[in-house]
Amino acid sequence: MTRGARLGRARWHLRERHGVAAAAFEGAFTEERARKVLAAAVPHLGDEGVETRLLALGENAVFAVDRPREPGLVVRISRTDDDHTRQRAVRELRVAAWLAAQGVPAVRPARHGAEQPLSFDGHLVTYWERLPPAVRPAEPRDLAELLLLVHALPPCPVELPARDLLGGVERWLRLAGEAIDPADAAYLRSRRDDFAAAAQQLTPRLPPGTIHGDALPRNVHIGPNGPVLVDLETFSDDLREHDLVVMALSRDRYGLDPAAYDGFVRTYGWDVRDWEGCAVLRGARETASCAWVAQHAPANPAALAEFRRRVASLREGDPAVRWYPF
Repeated sequence: MTRGARLGRARWHLRERHGVAAAAFEGAFTEERARKVLAAAVPHLGDEGVETRLLALGENAVFAVDRPREPGLVVRISRTDDDHTRQRAVRELRVAAWLAAQGVPAVRPARHGAEQPLSFDGHLVTYWERLPPAVRPAEPRDLAELLLLVHALPPCPVELPARDLLGGVERWLRLAGEAIDPADAAYLRSRRDDFAAAAQQLTPRLPPGTIHGDALPRNVHIGPNGPVLVDLETFSDDLREHDLVVMALSRDRYGLDPAAYDGFVRTYGWDVRDWEGCAVLRGARETASCAWVAQHAPANPAALAEFRRRVASLREGDPAVRWYPF
């Protein structure tokens, strides 16, 4: 399938097909629920000396499992078990195996008795090797070092999707419901459509190919042997510029130290802000970020306030307004 076809007709269909089911289940995916799945997915979890720690709870629940007589694990539990989620999990596992074969330092799947992913009570579970403790926090320059390796790879033998920045917007706005102003929702839908169309017309500066898709320092682990790439779920086949715009937006919107951004640029060797298409990919990311915050508005007043502030900054055309977590 061509990139244009993937970015056009197929882009919205798959998300919309699963949107209702995902929306209906989102509110039920708590740490308590995830821990029940974890107990079913990891034998002997209650044995003496076994410790678990929640690392993240978002689109997936991610747990560290330390076992005194066996290697540690990282266990990822999906919100749902549907065709789309299963395809994404299988693809991530295959990408990890390919990166290992290419010598790219990245998280590796753990050996398991059954082929991954495994299904437990409406959730998909994957198992990953536990990385050694970090020796220091990851910096933007560490991310740039890994991106250079990824962007130099030959074509991936795993069929990768295009980077769908805007595919979640409709679902997130639907989850927001009446908590947000309908005019703001309509504004974001209009931006989504405009930027989706504009993205298809871009002329890249870099050769398109394999990208990480969520290139942030939080997805880099600094072990004793150097930086390791983690969270391979968003690996895509698209414009390499996607992986660079993320950090430019972090500098302008999320308070990344300009000196740290300059270090990222020096290591990678090019500043994506010099590319005429940067504003389009940035605008698409800003639109998606606003819609993502909107889904939390019904139960979180701080999220609602942040959503309103972000939308106002977009309406006013002010690219320097700082955005905050909530």
